[in-house]
Amino acid sequence: MGAQPKPLPFSFEVLLDGETDFAGWRDAARRLALNEVPSDRVTWSTGSNGDLFGSREPLPDVPEGATMNVPRAFVDLAELVICHSDPQRFALLYRILFRLRSDHDLMKIASDRDIIRLSEMGKSVRRDIHKMRAFVRFRQIVEGEVERYVAWFEPQHHIVERNAPFFQRRFTGMNWTILTPELSADWDGETLRFGPGAEKRDAPSDDDLEALWKTYYANIFNPARLKVKAMQAEMPKKYWRNLPEATLIPDLIAGAEKSAQEMIARMPTIPAPHHETVRAKHWSKAEPQIGDGADASTIDELRDAAKGCRRCPLWSNATQTVFGEGPDDARIVFVGEQPGDQEDIAGRPFVGPAGKVFDGVLEEVGVDRSITYVTNGVKHFKFEPRGKRRIHAKPNAGEVSACRWWIDYELKLIKPDLAVALGATAALSLLGKAIAVTKMRGQVVTRDDGLRVFLTIHPSFILRIPDPRDKEAEHARFVADMRAVKELMAE
Repeated sequence: MGAQPKPLPFSFEVLLDGETDFAGWRDAARRLALNEVPSDRVTWSTGSNGDLFGSREPLPDVPEGATMNVPRAFVDLAELVICHSDPQRFALLYRILFRLRSDHDLMKIASDRDIIRLSEMGKSVRRDIHKMRAFVRFRQIVEGEVERYVAWFEPQHHIVERNAPFFQRRFTGMNWTILTPELSADWDGETLRFGPGAEKRDAPSDDDLEALWKTYYANIFNPARLKVKAMQAEMPKKYWRNLPEATLIPDLIAGAEKSAQEMIARMPTIPAPHHETVRAKHWSKAEPQIGDGADASTIDELRDAAKGCRRCPLWSNATQTVFGEGPDDARIVFVGEQPGDQEDIAGRPFVGPAGKVFDGVLEEVGVDRSITYVTNGVKHFKFEPRGKRRIHAKPNAGEVSACRWWIDYELKLIKPDLAVALGATAALSLLGKAIAVTKMRGQVVTRDDGLRVFLTIHPSFILRIPDPRDKEAEHARFVADMRAVKELMAE
């Protein structure tokens, strides 16, 4: 009889060379997994926190002829997660590796707890790498005749070795050192080296260029685009103490509103040239006539007549008439307020940001927009020029009344079962009287001609809500309104 194989120890303790020793972990994990050692029988530690005097069993050899294939996605993510600061990362990676032996598609199961944790750790390391690249600030020091740039950074994870090549490529032409509590990286123009950690006092606190940088930062700060929550999410306060410009931020935030108003007041009020070019092209095709469309027998004929509409002064500044679109026998008609900037250029209703919200909600509730007719109570874009932008201005009652002839004729030709008033202006256009949409939202009002009108808000209202939670709640209410519209259609 041949010699019996030596039984494996009940448990193994693996000591890796360092916090990011991926090669050591991979070799040990492969040996253990191919010998079918379960994850609960393996303890992982690093040279920095392992038991120097503890006894360890040698790792088993790979069985003859044994192979292991794992998805590339796991290998790539494992190389990233090995940089995480969680001491249990090695155990998690081995547990997933062990499971991959029998379930090769494990990485595709997004609901698996181990895969969720692995993904979260990978995202956290990526964020830390991004933050280091964004918030490292070098300060100049002079050593004899050599200039050196030194920075201090406090990473959340063990990312210095993985991230240093980025700075090597980015700042190849200068000598630099990045100090962190755990590890330091040094580039002398030829060789990238790593050394022991340091303390913040080892890094310079300022240099001659800092005042110039602060002046530049203060002048490029745009108060009109300030979003404090978004800024703090992207640049958490824990990094501020290492940023020279951080001392300016509180005052810049405090004065942002006033600065924005002053900036707006200084802006020119001339429409952008491309608006005038498009407008000239369209109006050159539309003869100046009072196209009331009284003889129109189809929607297409009515649309052609509306191209020359002069019923109110809005035509004079708009690019073109934006008429409704959709089948001329649609059972439901959606009526908005007026075309916006993008609609005015495109000549089609609901193609801008509010239109995208509208389309998304219709798709969510299962209403095919192509079988509906979509139009506006006012057919020309009313705006105030603001620099290169045209800012929406609400139509007044006279303009709505002048344009009501067109919407009434559209409804006369289409003969829908239901009209949906998207906002107060649309309700005024459809019903001929002011309606408190916020109070009567979700209600159905019947016109004298028997047409039912469902009242709700305009999707642009959702876009104007600053608070994300309030915006989400209002979006949900609009979805509920459209579900109610769908039920009315079914009736």
